[in-house]
Amino acid sequence: MILFSTILKINDSLTKDAFVQLVLQWNKTSKYEENRVADVKWNGEYSMKFGDDKLSLDFVYYSEKQIMAVRHEKVADDAVVWDTDFVVNFAEKHIAIRLERTYREDALVMNGEFSTPHFITLLIEGGYLAEDFNLPVLRTPTEITDEYLEIVSDVVKHKREYQLPVIYVSKTLDGQEVLDTKWMASRLKGAAHVLVEKDKESCLECGQICNETKEDFGAVRIYYPSESLPRKRFLYRSAKGDNRARLEKVVKNIIQYWNSQSVDILYTWQGVNNAILNSNLNQQIKKYQEAENARQNAENEIDQVYETFDEDLKRMQQKMEELTKANEALILENSVLRAKLNATEAMPILYQGDEEDFYPDEIKDMILSAIDEALTHTEETTRRADILEDILENNLYQHLSEKRKQRVKAVFKGYKNLSSAMRQELSELGITISDDGKHYKLTYKDDPRYMVTIGKTPSDNRAGNNNATLINKTMM
Repeated sequence: MILFSTILKINDSLTKDAFVQLVLQWNKTSKYEENRVADVKWNGEYSMKFGDDKLSLDFVYYSEKQIMAVRHEKVADDAVVWDTDFVVNFAEKHIAIRLERTYREDALVMNGEFSTPHFITLLIEGGYLAEDFNLPVLRTPTEITDEYLEIVSDVVKHKREYQLPVIYVSKTLDGQEVLDTKWMASRLKGAAHVLVEKDKESCLECGQICNETKEDFGAVRIYYPSESLPRKRFLYRSAKGDNRARLEKVVKNIIQYWNSQSVDILYTWQGVNNAILNSNLNQQIKKYQEAENARQNAENEIDQVYETFDEDLKRMQQKMEELTKANEALILENSVLRAKLNATEAMPILYQGDEEDFYPDEIKDMILSAIDEALTHTEETTRRADILEDILENNLYQHLSEKRKQRVKAVFKGYKNLSSAMRQELSELGITISDDGKHYKLTYKDDPRYMVTIGKTPSDNRAGNNNATLINKTMM
């Protein structure tokens, strides 16, 4: 199961020796002591292995293509295998970084504190990463003013094919950020560029390049390298905004983008090992052919060569079969995971718009309520009825909205005035109360779009029912 994958450009300063030293530094300074492979001493070779079956650090070098691959593998007590792979193609000047783990159901849930690997920080601090055209790869946000017009134009209008997605964060009119851009840039280092407006006044011309940058209340937009992928936009709404939830949405979209990208086989640990085995096998076959041609002239001398070669060939063929089966299993696993993801909320039938839940599963429940109501007015044994029933059966419809409506009705039964108990009930439902002369103003989740007015001293016995009906219609 792939947890994270990215490919970055490197410069000439990342030599083979520098790369080995950087990996050893990463292992030695790991935040978690249980992840450090002990007694690692480099003897100058590029193919070596340290550790044991539970925790190991393995280096291989494919000289024909100038590719070095490193795998850090940890087998946890629950038998879950965690792999961290670094693959550098020194000829093409790229490095691939990938995190994988043994597939389990909970692997589909991304940890809310997930950050890209610390190894990327070492690459940035060491100055080993090349610029992505005119954007450096950083672990901090880049502050945007009108001096960056060309960069903003390149990003918005796809004038250049940036390798990394670009996140553009516009501020509110009063200069507030809609989320913690420093924390986001740190978590997405090596996975995306983070551009944030310095303020509205210094980005006036930037706003003219594309109307998307003009939101007065702030927004977050994701521009992907490929024009075929739709741009993502997350608007800021102060009445119901959850900056942390919005940040997690952005992080999740970036990680999912990278995990869905196809990767050349020679930028994977398995691919590099397969290539090395194939190269060795071809060399052995060439030796075999040479020995076969010479056999007629020296049968007695070649018998021993045959015996040794046959054993080596069998071992290599067996290893090739094992790796082939492993690759086939990974391909099957990815197919299963794609099907699994198609059934999760990450790939829904309908994409959620700018509205956010006022309480858990509010929007989902209202959609299912509308489907349930539509089903009651749909003729049975029809295609429409079957589809509506199928959606209801395969989604947990909890009647949350209806339950909240019943609570409102119960609160206003026999209404005479707003008692402290009624105020407490309404507060728990997210309804705030303010005095307005002879009336009360009731506002849902502090959002002025959802406000009703009720009398303080009703003269009608039906006032309670009427109030409940109005509130349910407007808010629930």
